[in-house]
Amino acid sequence: MCDTHHTHDTTPHKGLEHDGHDQEHKTWSRRSFIQALGIAGSGSMFLGSNLVSASAPSPFTSAIADAETDNILILIRLSGGNDGLSTVIPIQQYDTYANARPNIYIPESKVLKLTDDFGVPTYMNALEPMWGEGRFKAAHGVGYENQSLSHFTGSDIYANTDLTTTGFSGLNTGWMGRHFEQCYPDYLINPPEAPAAIQIGNLSNLVFQGEETNYAFVTNNIDQLEEIAQTGFFYDIENAPFDNCMYGDQLRFLRGVANTTYEYAGKIHEAYERGQNQVEYQDNGFARQLALLARLIKGNLGTKVYMISMGGFDTHGNQPLAHERLMTNLSIAVQNFYDDIAFTQQDDKVLSMTFSEFGRRIFENGSNGTDHGKAAPTLFFGSGLNGSAFVGDHPSLDNPNGRGNLEYTMDFRDLYATVLAEWLCVPIPLVEQHLLEHPYNPINLGFNCSGTEFPDIAMDSDPPTLPDTPPSPDGMDPDPDALAAIVHRPYYPTENTPHIYLEMPVAAHVDIQLYNILGQNVGTVFNEMMLEGSAEINIRDRMRDSLSTGKYIYQIRVGEERMSKSVMLM
Repeated sequence: MCDTHHTHDTTPHKGLEHDGHDQEHKTWSRRSFIQALGIAGSGSMFLGSNLVSASAPSPFTSAIADAETDNILILIRLSGGNDGLSTVIPIQQYDTYANARPNIYIPESKVLKLTDDFGVPTYMNALEPMWGEGRFKAAHGVGYENQSLSHFTGSDIYANTDLTTTGFSGLNTGWMGRHFEQCYPDYLINPPEAPAAIQIGNLSNLVFQGEETNYAFVTNNIDQLEEIAQTGFFYDIENAPFDNCMYGDQLRFLRGVANTTYEYAGKIHEAYERGQNQVEYQDNGFARQLALLARLIKGNLGTKVYMISMGGFDTHGNQPLAHERLMTNLSIAVQNFYDDIAFTQQDDKVLSMTFSEFGRRIFENGSNGTDHGKAAPTLFFGSGLNGSAFVGDHPSLDNPNGRGNLEYTMDFRDLYATVLAEWLCVPIPLVEQHLLEHPYNPINLGFNCSGTEFPDIAMDSDPPTLPDTPPSPDGMDPDPDALAAIVHRPYYPTENTPHIYLEMPVAAHVDIQLYNILGQNVGTVFNEMMLEGSAEINIRDRMRDSLSTGKYIYQIRVGEERMSKSVMLM
């Protein structure tokens, strides 16, 4: 929370805050609450005191992830806007830095010099061994053009990569959600054996949100995830009442969510029991998060992406003490985590990266703090970095904008693209698609899955040409590459006539099955040969209007392709 008692100076740099800052925090909290209830498209909801994903696995089906790597990614959100100039100290600009912050700068005696040009505060000295072992990189000046200084807009942009986001308007899917949508096109019917992602906290974040669902197993805090890991139990609503109206449908939906959540709760518990911590962690929330992740990873849960959080970075006041506490805890916990997973030789398979909704200004304000700014560093940890370094160009402190902001020198989407393509081994055309057609411009972070040469990049980012030939006369299935171009979506020409729009790039046999929210098959919508082109399939006509009002899931099967979406029958 912001300190509502700090004073604001009228100079261009000290304490100048954007309009409506306190109101924004109220709005942000309300928005988080709405999304936690599953009203604003977050794909999650509360069952009792727990927040769970509404797209947990069905107990009678499973899917195999098609990722080409067993690498793991941990996203570390520094919530509130981390101050980059208290994280990476620009020694080559030290005088300018110190003059801008006469009361809160890090004295030279308390700067741990990692190179001749850059260092970190000595309270982050737990990272010194990681630097020496080649397990720590920092990317300078990360941001984007016309960076938002709003907490919730900035958070959304870093999650959805949509630079047109303003206020409550913006794309409601996240970069990792779009990735998982590609990995699991039939997720609603056949989710993976283990959670695709696990997220602790940050109810309003869009990182894992897809068009149809949120792909993360979400808990509101570390206490809840620890309880699930230790007991394998989530929430019991077996005795929920039923009736034939919409109210009953919603109760059945809640029961289905809870029942399917049990499956992942059990998987998490099994991994927790198999793994063990071999390093002693500190007793704070952030350290507990990493300790639990270490145990799940060592227990071979199978989840590829995790997101954890540390709050408190909105340091408008008393920044020196607040930032020291936060970054001390982060540094020690990260070092302990990598030492822990090194016991099972998994440290080279786990990459961690920090992100925050914005940085902070060069100049201190009137409350021994800093106000919302722009560019800030992104920190990377892991043996897979193959060497420690400061990456990119540090922004100049000599030419800030009118409000004393650092201008970005590295687009955050280039870091996301590098992690997707070079660490998670996602094909580059898909990386650009997940990042809303942002051109692939990778950063040399020390890992390379695609074979891209750094720093000179020459590649054709056009998507591959899809064949347009029909299936062969001998009855063989059509080319899988062609089937990957199938387009489908539900739509409603009138209020009570739900349709499925289907666009086929080749002629093929199409089977469409309908499932209720408990995962039970309720009938066949379509099962016949379809020629190349588009079709509009009336669900109620095909099902002879025998369906009750409520939410359903259709599954399209064409050859080896499986895809699904939800549809509301009114």
